[in-house]
Amino acid sequence: MRLPKLFQRLALAAGLAGLPLIAAHAQEPQISIMTGSATGTYIQFGRDMQRLMGQCGHEMDVVESAGSLENFLGVRQRPRTQFGIVQNDVLEYMQTFAAQDPDIARTIKGVRIAFPLYEEEVHILAKNDLQDFRDLAGKRVAIGTENSGTFLTASLMLSLAGLEPAEKLAIAPRDALQQLLTGRIDAFFYVAGAPASLYTGSGVDGSKFHLLPITDDTLRSVYTPSTLAAGTYQFQSDPVDLVAVKAILMTYDYDATRNAYHKQSCDAVSDLSSLISGNLESLKQYGHPKWNDVDLGAIPSGWDVGACVTRGTSSDYQMNCTAPTTTDSDANESYRRSICAVMGC
Repeated sequence: MRLPKLFQRLALAAGLAGLPLIAAHAQEPQISIMTGSATGTYIQFGRDMQRLMGQCGHEMDVVESAGSLENFLGVRQRPRTQFGIVQNDVLEYMQTFAAQDPDIARTIKGVRIAFPLYEEEVHILAKNDLQDFRDLAGKRVAIGTENSGTFLTASLMLSLAGLEPAEKLAIAPRDALQQLLTGRIDAFFYVAGAPASLYTGSGVDGSKFHLLPITDDTLRSVYTPSTLAAGTYQFQSDPVDLVAVKAILMTYDYDATRNAYHKQSCDAVSDLSSLISGNLESLKQYGHPKWNDVDLGAIPSGWDVGACVTRGTSSDYQMNCTAPTTTDSDANESYRRSICAVMGC
């Protein structure tokens, strides 16, 4: 199997960057999670985790990004970035190519699983005259920006199905939606946990556009078959058969004995791990609806859970919490009370 040009660029970037920049941070590092676009589910999950960390007195930045590929590299080499949300098929293909290319092997070194999250549906919004996935052949199709999981998933799915669109446009879903509505493209891919806010108030006319069913046997054997319930979106009155990929929260394998930065980052990873594992029911009640689909035991094969995560989920772990310094809104205060009822404050 030939190494895709995208992975070649990523391997080069990782090789030039080396290990995460860890030596220059004498003070407590800023905690960050890399997520996705402003309209995606990743960023909403990131904000839920940000609120959770806030109840422990930690300030955590939620960083917008192009998506999974950028997030993976962010965890690997971006300073003060302890977390990133990545699609499982990105992990699988990184692992596949690591066996063939030493630069890719260096790229994935030290990156670890924090938690499995939820299934992300592959949305393909298309003109109504396209009725099946195979109808994308010869059409103008947007497949997401190059550092996104959408880009990788769309590229893989088209390759697996043996389809060649007339044009494959590497543009973000938000821009692709406008191009579809104005007739400049025929369809666009968007990998996001439903309901995706991109489609809320988007002006999609159900008599002109629909979500393309994905019933191809090959694709449904590689990806997880899924059905989007009727009425998930205003323009979608009937159930739609799709496929999905799992979102995974990734981290780095910090060594708490190495230096102050590693210790403080490991503490942050352990604290968030403890908060998520101990307060999943609160997240399901107050967070994004996709928290209801989270199974913390569904760890993808071939990847190890980080040692700092394991430490944080142990029954005798003591969190490094301080009193929050800001005044809570009513919603946040209610959220805090629910968390405190479980973990104590």
